[in-house]
Amino acid sequence: MTPDILCIGSVLWDIIGRTPSNMRLGSDVPGRITRLPGGVAMNIAMTLARFGLRPALLTAIGRDAEGQELLAACQRLGLLTGHVYVSEDLPTDRYMAIEGANGLIAAIADAHSLEAAGDKILRPLADGALGSARAPWRGPIALDGNLTTALLAEIAQSPLFALADLRVAPASPGKAERLLPLLAHPRATFYVNLEEAGLLCHTRFDTSMRAAEGLLERGAFRVLVTDGGRACTSGTSAGCHSLQPPPVMVTRVTGAGDTFMAAHIAAEARGDAAEVALASAVHAAADYVSAEVG
Repeated sequence: MTPDILCIGSVLWDIIGRTPSNMRLGSDVPGRITRLPGGVAMNIAMTLARFGLRPALLTAIGRDAEGQELLAACQRLGLLTGHVYVSEDLPTDRYMAIEGANGLIAAIADAHSLEAAGDKILRPLADGALGSARAPWRGPIALDGNLTTALLAEIAQSPLFALADLRVAPASPGKAERLLPLLAHPRATFYVNLEEAGLLCHTRFDTSMRAAEGLLERGAFRVLVTDGGRACTSGTSAGCHSLQPPPVMVTRVTGAGDTFMAAHIAAEARGDAAEVALASAVHAAADYVSAEVG
């Protein structure tokens, strides 16, 4: 089956503890702990599948029990896993986060196996399975910043990505600067939050509009900048457009940016105009963060 979009990056288990209480350093409170399929590429792919698209995953998963369980979960969700690099000696990656009523308290992403696999995850783009240097993939690609700086720099110059509609997201503010080599890519759309935009521009911004303008001045082709419950902005060299998200009660935050990105991609795949696609993404993210968590 030919995929509608490729999702390249982290696919792992999310282990997330949530509590309705405010938390501080050293807090020990009751709450709930869940384990769900996660990772930036995975979150994007799951949301795209809910919007009716067929995403294929390009990632590294271990041939351990956790990895086999994760692959089965991906397939049940309608994601294409035939091009996943399955490692004999690398364990399946994990992410752990603590969320309180006052937001994300702390998180650790263990994506070392993805980093160690390196360009092995890109083989289907070169060996003819999904493309080659002579006939590169021409469709959309969602790419996340969990790859190494060296591999992201290689992707920025690679003929395998020269004709793709590249959609790029940092995995976290701590990894935002890994994406600097891609900033000048002529076909890349960046999805970042206000902090990540500042890190990419080596400054601080007070609004998403200023952040979008700053990224465009640095050479970005197109950007979408979010700022929590404040106005988000979509921009190109032709101009920028901002939109205020609806007020909602926030019950979770992990995965919200990935949901925003996937909803925007799906809206554009339907042929929606720029302002309509931005509104679709904003409302999808608002629905996500306000949803009751089982």
